[in-house]
Amino acid sequence: MKKLLKMAATIALVILAVNAWAGSRSGMIVMEFDLSSHQTGKEARLWIPYPLSDKDQMITDVRISGDCAETGVYADRDFRQPMLFARWDKEAKSRKLTFSFAVERDEVVCRNLPVNEAVWNPADHAAYLKPTALGPTNGPVKQLADQITKGKTTVLDKAKAIYDWVCGNMYRDPLAKGCGPGDVCSLIAEKRGGKCVDIHSVFVALAKAAGVPAREVFGIRLGRQDMEDITSGYHCWPEFFLPGYGWVPADPADVRKVMLAENLTTSDAKTTMYRENFWCRIDPYRVKLGTGRDLTLNPPPKDGRPLNYLMYPFAQVGDATLDWLEPETFKYKVTYRGK
Repeated sequence: MKKLLKMAATIALVILAVNAWAGSRSGMIVMEFDLSSHQTGKEARLWIPYPLSDKDQMITDVRISGDCAETGVYADRDFRQPMLFARWDKEAKSRKLTFSFAVERDEVVCRNLPVNEAVWNPADHAAYLKPTALGPTNGPVKQLADQITKGKTTVLDKAKAIYDWVCGNMYRDPLAKGCGPGDVCSLIAEKRGGKCVDIHSVFVALAKAAGVPAREVFGIRLGRQDMEDITSGYHCWPEFFLPGYGWVPADPADVRKVMLAENLTTSDAKTTMYRENFWCRIDPYRVKLGTGRDLTLNPPPKDGRPLNYLMYPFAQVGDATLDWLEPETFKYKVTYRGK
């Protein structure tokens, strides 16, 4: 029941945000972690995405406290994704960490997109055209991308065609765990629905297969109340690179979320409105935590394998990886305090 209430609150937030977007949203995010109850006599390590300021958000008042033996802020080599790392010695009886920061987030509205595509070199954006472990750009994905973008010649027209296809053909599965793994081939072949990472991984893979540089952005939704538990509010959205303009956001998953909540069909007028609202525009009720798929954590985890994506916290006690989708057993909580 508690999870259903949180899900309903998140959907209500999306609907409210669509209908009454503010220009900006600010507040404090507090992340609290407690790994004390897990196996003793083992070293414990924790990685958390570390948000940075950019043109759409300002991060200030960063504070880190706890009883860990070591903390540091590192980045991976490929995406330069910052991450907060904490380590506890195997003798530690208590393993607690609090990470907090203030954020001021702006609404993103992309206006005056260039009518004529600027000259660009795909090699300059190779990192955002290459496939990932769960998001190939050949085979059925390439075939579908070619079908969707047939007759389209510009990056903008291709991206819009893919956005429209995803909005019309993907669907939200409220029973999917977390935000989903984003296994593109399975999603397409089995015509399965999913959550935001699933839906947006399909968008990004199709875009790349069509020659459009694209990436997933991983974040968390800001609350609307003065004090709100946002532990279940993790969210991702895609961006594509438009030559002569820059990175442009969209959010077809939020379109499908409100369609599900309001029992809308693809032909309903409100659906058209939601699709227009989330094309080249996103609300300020979110903070970007980072980006990057097949991410190499720094320092590397025990098994040394790349991580699908770093949005939720990632922790290991000894050689065992904790389930980041179970905050009750992982024991972490994310709170939003409005300003």
